[in-house]
Amino acid sequence: MLILTLNCGSSSIKYQVIEQETEETRAKGTVERIGMSGAILTHQRDHDQPIKVTGEILDHGQALEYILGVLLSKNHGIMQNLNEIAAIGHRVVHGGETFNHSVLITPKVYNEIRDCIELAPLHNPANLKGIDACSRNLPGKPQVAVFDTAFHQTLPEKAFLYGLPYVLYKRHKIRRYGFHGTSHFYVSNRLYDVANLEKENSKVITIHLGNGCSMAAIENGNSIDTSMGFTPLEGLLMGTRSGDLDPSTILFIMTKEELTLSSANTLLNKHSGLMGISGVSSDMREIIQEMLNGDKKARNAFDVFCYRVRKYIGSYAAALGGVDGIVFTGGIGENAALVREHILEGLEFLGVNLDKDVNENGPKERRITTSDSRTHVWVIPTNEELVIARDTIRIIFGPQPTTEPLT
Repeated sequence: MLILTLNCGSSSIKYQVIEQETEETRAKGTVERIGMSGAILTHQRDHDQPIKVTGEILDHGQALEYILGVLLSKNHGIMQNLNEIAAIGHRVVHGGETFNHSVLITPKVYNEIRDCIELAPLHNPANLKGIDACSRNLPGKPQVAVFDTAFHQTLPEKAFLYGLPYVLYKRHKIRRYGFHGTSHFYVSNRLYDVANLEKENSKVITIHLGNGCSMAAIENGNSIDTSMGFTPLEGLLMGTRSGDLDPSTILFIMTKEELTLSSANTLLNKHSGLMGISGVSSDMREIIQEMLNGDKKARNAFDVFCYRVRKYIGSYAAALGGVDGIVFTGGIGENAALVREHILEGLEFLGVNLDKDVNENGPKERRITTSDSRTHVWVIPTNEELVIARDTIRIIFGPQPTTEPLT
């Protein structure tokens, strides 16, 4: 039987179809520009070359119809009928304090996800659209919600409370939630396997670097601190997000530039980060190229990016009382050797000795520190879809031999 995983954004859907028994990805793809002209479905079956389908895709329901159509197609499909889909797993960005684990979607759960919209107004509505689309197009199929925030619900109060009046936390649930939870969970658990590291008494730092970036301090398998906060804006410098910022700065800018709340939100989320500092791009590959060509602002963006990560490594090593392993993942973390090299510079005091040759060349999953390093650093490709599929299988069919719950 097949598990369909969906990651729905405001104008996009990412999907994968995973074989329940073997955990093999049978097909994957994206639908982009939903509700806009020139919508595109990109679909890849097994190891075939990707294909593209264009059309007028007005909403998420129609996007799912396109996805199901290509999955059933004679030339590019992987199944004979929709009965082969056993269940659907959804990435849901925000579960607030309500959800500390993945759950079967019931009317009560649906309403509770809707109640979290004020915490994630850009994400949870799109996630609900995906659930609605499946209810219409795959009636009767069980659906599971896997929350970005769930893995970080083990944070202690000293890590998640802000220096604000406590009544604001009680009244509005203003606190650190953290995100990228499925990614941090997957790569930390993969580290335990490949590094022969016992989860109990382990101290691990995971670093997810992509267009969005976050880090987590993980003790005995539990997240005890993470860089993203009430929203995904806090923490590391990102592609277009500012990361950590003196709150008074934005008040000052709003006054000087006469910005509305909406404009200020756009400034912080869409025009800051690597893009804001460099003025070149939000793509690290382009930043590096311009830096190597002598562009000073690109160099500044690169340096700030790497420095922020290095600083968080130091703070998390202190929070953990040491560190056994560090993991890089995400598009930048997995592919940008120069970024990893600059982040790890100066961390010899933590027992990190980089093997530059292995860092620059090697399999996708590898240790990039020398054998005599006290703290080993790994590159581990993330697989959030597999986490979603495993949790879906566990909830619908019971524990499986290869399955470990998200929390």
